Amino acid sequence: MTLTIEKSFDWDIFVDRFWDQRPVLYKNIDSVPFAEAEVFETAVLGSRPPHPLAVPGNVQFLVRRRQQTRPRDYLPELSDRTFDGYERRMAERLHGQRYALVVHRFHAFSHPLWTRAQRFYAGLWERVGQPTHTAGSTMFHGSYEHSPVGVHQDRFATFMFCVRGSKRMRFWAERPWSDPVHTVLDYQPYLASSFVAEVEPGDLLYWPSRYYHVGESAGDAPATSVNVGIPRREHRPYYEIKDLFRGTRPEGSAPLFTPDAGPDGRLGGELPTALADAVDAFAEHLSRDRFAERATDLALRVGTAGGFWPTQAPAALRPLDDDTPVRACAPLLAAPGDGARRCAANGNLTSGTITAEALAVLDRLNAGEVVRAGDLPAPQRAEVRHLLQELESLRAVTRADTD
Repeated sequence: MTLTIEKSFDWDIFVDRFWDQRPVLYKNIDSVPFAEAEVFETAVLGSRPPHPLAVPGNVQFLVRRRQQTRPRDYLPELSDRTFDGYERRMAERLHGQRYALVVHRFHAFSHPLWTRAQRFYAGLWERVGQPTHTAGSTMFHGSYEHSPVGVHQDRFATFMFCVRGSKRMRFWAERPWSDPVHTVLDYQPYLASSFVAEVEPGDLLYWPSRYYHVGESAGDAPATSVNVGIPRREHRPYYEIKDLFRGTRPEGSAPLFTPDAGPDGRLGGELPTALADAVDAFAEHLSRDRFAERATDLALRVGTAGGFWPTQAPAALRPLDDDTPVRACAPLLAAPGDGARRCAANGNLTSGTITAEALAVLDRLNAGEVVRAGDLPAPQRAEVRHLLQELESLRAVTRADTD
């Protein structure tokens, strides 16, 4: 099989010819949402260790093939200023050894980067639908010999944006080995059945989820890419349920294995006490309508995140006087129904519910109007001012007099 190379990018042609079908390489496209300087700053923000002796849970750093469990001074710093500075420091620190820095959930650490990704992929969502579970984003940087996991297959359709340096991606249309393993690090015996994409800065490479693949260094110099993954295979309700109960603490629990199970693993008769307690706790959780509330909150977050959440955390609230004009710079979404309700913007929720009076202000903002807290009657002013402050912290409204 040979790789298709295109020189212009169009969503209609892409969906018709390539989406879920075969890889394609777009050369030097104009609408790349990831710029090198911003990617470096986001890499710094996204790799801050929780304390000096731990690598963040969303970060991997490998020297050769060995994963490092302590950050030492391996992670990028603002004092490096650019990838050039970071690469020079790593070359000296590692004595020229190959290394890999991988930052997952990359879009969650920069609102401008998230905004550009959201706008770029809006064209795809219009044609194939927005994913019900979040798209993922991962930055890869380094001089590593090949992808840390070796040849593998993802549940995501992947878009790879080359930001810096040159990268090589190797593909197999079918699994090239017969052993009962999911990944292979030493894949030299299977090279003959693969095909290759050489990717340079400004290029966009796409491949469907069914393709086995591995990333390789195209030379000794480090390279940088941002990969965006759209869930396509092995989609299970588990992912939505996990999102729905993220951040909650269980009121009951049950062991994974129980001595009450029969030889075939099935339970006979009544449920074990621990499992029965967990079922009762879950039923009580539903009866108190917490499930409906959490489902509404999740729908608001997903509906305003443009396919990419979690998003960057809200900023601190700023004082807002009565005369400062404010206008929307992102869609504002309120929950359906009557009475007080929740609202969200840019994948984040406001802290409380809003009344009908505040909802009317939300409608005015969505219509493009400029709003001042002082325009509202005195009894409503405090609520609306706080709502505008929160929406500003969510980067959904901006002060019109400071544009």
